[in-house]
Amino acid sequence: MPKKVQLEITDQSGRLDKVLSEMMPDESRSHLKQAIEEDRVLVNSQVEKPKYKVQPGDQIEVTIPDPVPLDLEPENIPLDIVYEDDDVIVVNKPSGMVVHPSPGHPDHTLVNALLYHSPLSTINGTYRPGIVHRIDKDTSGLLMVAKNDNAHRSLAAQLKNKTNLREYIALVHGVIKQDTGVIDAPIGRSPKDRKRQAIVADGRHAVTHFKVLERYLNYTLISCWLETGRTHQIRVHMKSIGHPLAGDPLYGPRKTIAGSGQFLHAKKLGFRHPVTGKQLVFEAPLPADFQKVINRLREQTPGLK
Repeated sequence: MPKKVQLEITDQSGRLDKVLSEMMPDESRSHLKQAIEEDRVLVNSQVEKPKYKVQPGDQIEVTIPDPVPLDLEPENIPLDIVYEDDDVIVVNKPSGMVVHPSPGHPDHTLVNALLYHSPLSTINGTYRPGIVHRIDKDTSGLLMVAKNDNAHRSLAAQLKNKTNLREYIALVHGVIKQDTGVIDAPIGRSPKDRKRQAIVADGRHAVTHFKVLERYLNYTLISCWLETGRTHQIRVHMKSIGHPLAGDPLYGPRKTIAGSGQFLHAKKLGFRHPVTGKQLVFEAPLPADFQKVINRLREQTPGLK
């Protein structure tokens, strides 16, 4: 039975799809935009477009259809589990593994492996059970996964309130001169290529902090902290300042370091436990192929060992 959600605009402002994503954090912005385009969102009993600017007093009704069941098969795929209890799992995802099923990747995903291992939360419906946040297929590193709905709500709230810790290691083209930097630029779908994200004026707020770890002849190793978690955020932001990630097939130059994709690793993850309230912090070492490239660049750079 589809459920109807009633909302009233008070002090919110901006595009309808953006405001709805802020008022309904358990629903993805893409799903809400789809709901608007399918006339399942009414503003003052009228159909409006995603770019409609909300006004104080607007009465919004959102119809959420029942999730379409996907035949998700639990698969006995080995997992690198860093931490686990009755509420959460922290897993070190290898590069090359997709996080959850999609039309182009129906199986062999992290979700398929997790379903074999444990029950998962149901908040994201049948195709993203347990998944609170994602990293790209070719990005390696740490993900927190919710085993139940209470844990999912807590972890999702921490992401929204920017109280959790997410630190990445990235190898980028060029030598970055400054030791630290902040990139504050909105990200949205590229108007030129739907597969890419880009810096766009009406995009979603996105902030990336970075710090130089090592400089090589033609590359720089950096750590990045995320205030927001937009699609391809680090990849788009670093490209925007002229330092795209090495190995990046979408945003990098053709001449780059060969590998299984962009050299990006989610090294550190911290969050407050949803039940005990204890602050937990986990780290995952660089994958062997990433470390091998770093070692080679060090050997080629005078003054570095």
